[in-house]
Amino acid sequence: MKPSTILKTAAIFGALAVGIGAFGAHGLKPMLEASGRLDTFDTAVKYHFYHSLALLALGVWASAKPELKKTGLSFWGFTLGILIFSGSLYTLCLSGITWLGAITPLGGVAFIVGWLGLLAPAGELTKR
Repeated sequence: MKPSTILKTAAIFGALAVGIGAFGAHGLKPMLEASGRLDTFDTAVKYHFYHSLALLALGVWASAKPELKKTGLSFWGFTLGILIFSGSLYTLCLSGITWLGAITPLGGVAFIVGWLGLLAPAGELTKR
């Protein structure tokens, strides 16, 4: 994966995490408290932000070490994790569609794959 693609994706996801988090904390707080979903929304924002930062770190690492070629698994794991894990929780909180909770763990698995995917580029560095 190209470092510029990783960094652009991190920038977009980071900006969205701040915007969605602020909107939830201010504009949606009464609705989320009334539905008992404030903690769920907060979890979605936290994981969204953590993995936006993970994408940023991956992009910086790939920029600093252009010989790294095996960053795609981490990129896609983190990206799909944000979309599926945080996205399903955001949608659940805003719509009340409870079956979405059943797909949230798939996003968690994607996050795990993203973190484990860091083993491949790390292994490339040790081959020198």
